Amino acid sequence: MIFWIASYPKSGNTWLRALISSYYYSNDGIFSENLIKNIDQFPQKKHFVDFDYNPKIVADTTRYWIKAQEKINLDKKLRFFKTHNIFGQLNSQDFTNKENSIGCIYVVRDPRNVITSVKNHYEYDNEQAYKWMNNEKNYIFDVHNLEKDGYSDFQFISSWKTNYKSWKIQKKIPIQIVRYEDLLNQTYATFKVVIEFINEVTKNTEKINKDKIKNSVNSTLFDKLKNYEKQHGFSEAVESKKENKKISFFNLGPKNDWKKILDIKYQNLFNQNFSNELKELDY
Repeated sequence: MIFWIASYPKSGNTWLRALISSYYYSNDGIFSENLIKNIDQFPQKKHFVDFDYNPKIVADTTRYWIKAQEKINLDKKLRFFKTHNIFGQLNSQDFTNKENSIGCIYVVRDPRNVITSVKNHYEYDNEQAYKWMNNEKNYIFDVHNLEKDGYSDFQFISSWKTNYKSWKIQKKIPIQIVRYEDLLNQTYATFKVVIEFINEVTKNTEKINKDKIKNSVNSTLFDKLKNYEKQHGFSEAVESKKENKKISFFNLGPKNDWKKILDIKYQNLFNQNFSNELKELDY
């Protein structure tokens, strides 16, 4: 069965997957980039190879979302998958359902900090990034492989607000909401809660290994991941549209403080238009 690691883009999904993969796919909890590859992204081209579909047509890709998950689940093994998709429908097709999903950890991050990461990742200015985060029809896919793979990795992310709410309010699968800020400020305690939730939902009775948690936390500290990227690169970094180089994936991390970085105009816009969500999440 599929266990989702879901989030809006640039919200800490990669960090949480680094922690989870270090804990569940190693003997000692020490992170390596090869471990994180155990948590695949859905969807991707390889998930649709057995279906008669046209990857150049988005509706054809969404038509096989559920069938692809049914195929993944044939062996009934537990698998973690990353997604930025909303929990909902597109082209009258469900992204997932309770028959194929066993649970979800949803990582949410203060949108006033998300915008800074979006700006870096997509090389946007404030206005472009703010509109991108508020676009109800927003989607992402690998533009560099469009000719080869089409829309196989198409994800309908919608707006920051809709993405968060779609996972939070759904009642089909068990979900644990994790704030990025809690993961940052109380990493051990927050990650322990994540493991407890995963084990409960998946009926894993194995005793929690506190040493592995410590190793997972210590080996995925932001500075260590940033240094790793500098030395070896990072597979999830994207090519710059402006320069012939990859954009740094691990950018500001804990130094991303909207109170110091974000223009006052956009602070006010977020505070006005996201007031209910900011209050609900205690931001």
